[in-house]
Amino acid sequence: AQGVRRQGSPSDRMVATGIAVGLNKGHITTRRELPLAPARRKGFAGKRVKFVRDIIREVAGLAPYEKRVTELLKVGKDKRALKVAKKKLGTHLRGKRKREELANLMRKMAKK
Repeated sequence: AQGVRRQGSPSDRMVATGIAVGLNKGHITTRRELPLAPARRKGFAGKRVKFVRDIIREVAGLAPYEKRVTELLKVGKDKRALKVAKKKLGTHLRGKRKREELANLMRKMAKK
């Protein structure tokens, strides 16, 4: 669209000069440090949720496709493991994340 201007984030903007015209026009003000909105922490699991999920993982174990992925990782077929995870989970990023999660799980098991 022609003539659409995007405003940068507050940190990108230059300081106002106190002059009514020009690029940095406007009254000189002091920026207030506002607390983060609750929406900013969306997607991060809290302590309790993480604890509950860990217990469930411990009790329920791995899903069949996760067992298959771990087997493939043991043999060293990382790419095939990614393909299996991707097919099951739907997206490349989710597949990569799952493969990494299971690799970390295997590392923990090896340490014990």
